[in-house]
Amino acid sequence: MKIIFLSLFTTILFASTYGFPKEYYKITNVAQMKQYFFNFLAPLVKKENQKVLKEREFVIKNFNKYINKDKSVIAQFQYLQKKYKIKNKYSLKEYLCKIDIVPPSQVLAQAAIESGWGKSRFVKEANNIFGHWTWKDKGLIPEKRDKGKTHKIKIFNSLEESIAEYIHNLNIGWAYKDFRRLRALLRKHHTKPNGILLLQGLKKYSTNKNYEDIVFKMIIKNKLAIYDN
Repeated sequence: MKIIFLSLFTTILFASTYGFPKEYYKITNVAQMKQYFFNFLAPLVKKENQKVLKEREFVIKNFNKYINKDKSVIAQFQYLQKKYKIKNKYSLKEYLCKIDIVPPSQVLAQAAIESGWGKSRFVKEANNIFGHWTWKDKGLIPEKRDKGKTHKIKIFNSLEESIAEYIHNLNIGWAYKDFRRLRALLRKHHTKPNGILLLQGLKKYSTNKNYEDIVFKMIIKNKLAIYDN
């Protein structure tokens, strides 16, 4: 009896770690549902962006030490080089181009679009907000996966992990070079990155030719620019 109880408890505990809080899925008012969605994810987005900013600040503060081969910072720079796929390890420009935030308005807008407001199977069963794929053993098999394909939907331990991977992909992925270039250009002109100004960098995010317009309308309609401030 004790073994059965522990098994049941483990199952319930495991199941409860996926998706949004149960109370979210009970909301019937659309306006309240949207507000809950954004307010729930916004702190998670902020937390992940702050981690990236901390790394960025480390690079800015210690780059000269690294150039001068100060042993106290070499290990951390080597870690960042691997994490962000830095090709020229002595290029401050490359570090700063890749190690930067993704505007919260953009993250929230895409989260709503890609996850069907957090109600997709991928979110409920895998904490996967943005539909990230994997070719490893662990993962969900997409119901409409084409014959011969082997990819799976990656399973995350938390929604926060899914957001972290989304931000990281934009910071290193070959398809988002334009996004990073535009962001660096804004920084050069002392302008804080924001979702609207960086939409042109999402041309390769989706095969939908109207994707940028869809994200733009999501940001405007739901007044998400406020989260960038």
